[in-house]
Amino acid sequence: MPHASPPDDAAPPFADTPAALRAQGLRFPERVEVSSPVCYADELDAAYRDAGNREELLAALNELLEAERAGARITLRSAAETDNPALQRLVTDIHRDEVRWCGVLIDAIQSLAATPSTRTGAFYERAMAVPDLSARLALLNRGQGWVVRKLQALLPRIGDAHVHGELTAMLVSHQQNIARVDAQQQAAGGPTQR
Repeated sequence: MPHASPPDDAAPPFADTPAALRAQGLRFPERVEVSSPVCYADELDAAYRDAGNREELLAALNELLEAERAGARITLRSAAETDNPALQRLVTDIHRDEVRWCGVLIDAIQSLAATPSTRTGAFYERAMAVPDLSARLALLNRGQGWVVRKLQALLPRIGDAHVHGELTAMLVSHQQNIARVDAQQQAAGGPTQR
């Protein structure tokens, strides 16, 4: 029995795909433009998708800001308490870092259309109650370790590439400062972070 050929107007399977339509000379857009903001939900930063997540993120950023502000004040006062040039340079370097990270955190909070906290973390009073500078630096290092752990937990939740990059740099800087203080403490025979 001879094979009957399909009628000329019979369409092959999947004839409505973009490639099949283009092959027939029909125009088919690569991307359909839509006007509904809901259609762009997959393009939004994760921080903006859920108000609860946004509030948690802001709380974490403000908590870090308050801690960094405490660190900046501790190091400023502590640098003035030593005559040791190497120790003063180390504490001043850490102070500059703390001030820088305060600015980064303020920018991150403002990028979420929020107002940064103006408080200083309670760690400031606790650290300044330690009269011995070496012991205070060991306590400051434990505080720096706390910041490292907070950043490690927070970074996976940051969708904005710029903020993520800045907070990653902040994490690395804190790790380096911990190592620098530990080395100084070991050289001086004082307590270390561990």
